[in-house]
Amino acid sequence: MLPAGAPLSAWLTWLETLSPNEIDLGLERVQDVLGRLELPLPEHVLLIAGTNGKGSSVAMAAALLRAAGYRVGAYTSPHIVHYNERITTGEVPVPDQAIVAAFEQIEAVRNDVPLTYFEYGTLAAFVVFAAAKLDVWVLEVGMGGRLDATNVIDPTGVLITNVSLDHCAWLGNDIETIAFEKAGVMRAGVPVVYGDTDVPQAIVNHARESGAQLLLRDRDFTTGNIPRPGLPGEFQAGNAAAVLALLGAAGLPAATDEALVADVLPTVSLDGRGQRVRRQGAEWFFDVAHNPAAARVLAETLAADKITGQTIALVAMLDDKDVEGIVGPLDEHVDLWIATTADSPRSLPAGELARRIAITTGRPCLIVAALADALQSARREASKSDRILVAGSFYIVGPAMVELGLYSRPES
Repeated sequence: MLPAGAPLSAWLTWLETLSPNEIDLGLERVQDVLGRLELPLPEHVLLIAGTNGKGSSVAMAAALLRAAGYRVGAYTSPHIVHYNERITTGEVPVPDQAIVAAFEQIEAVRNDVPLTYFEYGTLAAFVVFAAAKLDVWVLEVGMGGRLDATNVIDPTGVLITNVSLDHCAWLGNDIETIAFEKAGVMRAGVPVVYGDTDVPQAIVNHARESGAQLLLRDRDFTTGNIPRPGLPGEFQAGNAAAVLALLGAAGLPAATDEALVADVLPTVSLDGRGQRVRRQGAEWFFDVAHNPAAARVLAETLAADKITGQTIALVAMLDDKDVEGIVGPLDEHVDLWIATTADSPRSLPAGELARRIAITTGRPCLIVAALADALQSARREASKSDRILVAGSFYIVGPAMVELGLYSRPES
């Protein structure tokens, strides 16, 4: 355990050393420590799983619940810049001292259980929420569902946004296998909303076998008459409809009031999701799209958002990502590619990323390994009528925003 008074940054560095694996799916370790913590649970726990749209769905659900008068905690991952973004109560991230206090409480009972960074953070969110005596916990599944740390608590309502190929090294190489993992969040008698129109058979089968109450889009709920969410992209109407179905089915009808929904949904925003900012002449467009399905949606957004100039794409990706599947849908909307290296030990080196982009597009891709230099290169290439797209990973979008002065630098 770190000495008393150690800052959050020291704790986060130390947590990375606890487990030999950055990702180690399984519930036993978290169940063990959670049992020792003996935390009181709220009346409502909403679990939001799926491949894409989880963060947006958490943001909308939390905003609607807060507006309806509920005391709400929201847990998401990863963060854009500050770790505190992962754990919010009310509308704001909790302060460093609250997270450190939660870490200390966990460490006091952990003994020798080798928790991963994500597992430790998930338990910390539970500790913070329990101490705040909240009405509703809204939890975003980190990866998969069946063996994800968030699944250690039985939910009172579940949303699975969609299923597409991502994290294949851990979840499987086809949709049905991945859907099976995500379906593992289902419980007997608990409502489960599936947010996409294309429903994998594994979702249907698991709902029947588990006794979960499966609600399907265009059968049990629709996108009709949903106010346009403040989050960009036509697809967000589908996310909003699924969130409203979840809140209603989970026994939280006050958050689905028609007038309240009309007031709240247009105001919801989320950093790094189709976010536009004008800086130093050019328009910057930030999106954390990091799998083929998200790239296709991003491509649709770029196509609908006409500009008079060119689009310069500054990208970085982790080494487990489908580079070709991400680059392919975007290429017709990109005039110049620049590859850089993400701020992660799992980053694909800029040179290798550029090679794969060039093979996929049949065009050259600039290699600028250091992010600060890559941003300068993009700025030099861009005029006032151009758009600079920053995409491919949370681990480029956040650091790029810091470099551009859109966030203060994280505390050391």
